[in-house]
Amino acid sequence: MAIAFIRDLRTNSMKNNGEKGTFVIKIERCQNETWQGKLTWADENKSIAFRSALELMKLMNEAMVITKSQNQIVENHSVS
Repeated sequence: MAIAFIRDLRTNSMKNNGEKGTFVIKIERCQNETWQGKLTWADENKSIAFRSALELMKLMNEAMVITKSQNQIVENHSVS
């Protein structure tokens, strides 16, 4: 049975600067003592398969780093 849930995630690697992301995680199976499934980044409507819980965490962290980078670019180019 697949498990799906939605959760707001605040990553520790973002040093609590307030960046958030909403992800849908669908665990499709458990093999070799870890999860495999599909991660959907709800904010950007993008999906990707993951092969382990570690890869899942890395993908979510990368999404948050991208969000932070995009926000910094907008802030640097905004008119004061």
